[in-house]
Amino acid sequence: MMTRRDAAIALDIPVEMAKRHNLPARMSEADLTALVAEPPAWLVQSRANRQGKRPVWVHLTCAVCGYSEAARPKKWWPEFDFVHCDDHSPHQLPPVDAGRVRCEYEDIGTRMIGVVDEQVRDG
Repeated sequence: MMTRRDAAIALDIPVEMAKRHNLPARMSEADLTALVAEPPAWLVQSRANRQGKRPVWVHLTCAVCGYSEAARPKKWWPEFDFVHCDDHSPHQLPPVDAGRVRCEYEDIGTRMIGVVDEQVRDG
């Protein structure tokens, strides 16, 4: 059995939409497979409305330990070079290349920090 959140991730829809369309709190893999095989009109319309836009879910994987989680991306998120769990120390992270500066974005997912290594600007 999978949770409604797991089903929403698999269907690439928000959890709120899954609730609105009465997906059960727990569903079997067979029920999910049937839903994917013959999607209801609301799911077909949802997919048609999103073409070319940001994904509903992204999968974040820690560059240090490999811990992974799914999260809803925020509009303010830049394109991260990598993410890591918030309990790793700086010496565990990949080194910053010469001529770049590290920018960190906290509160990515439930326990991740997003990292962008930006080019240092002259001037």
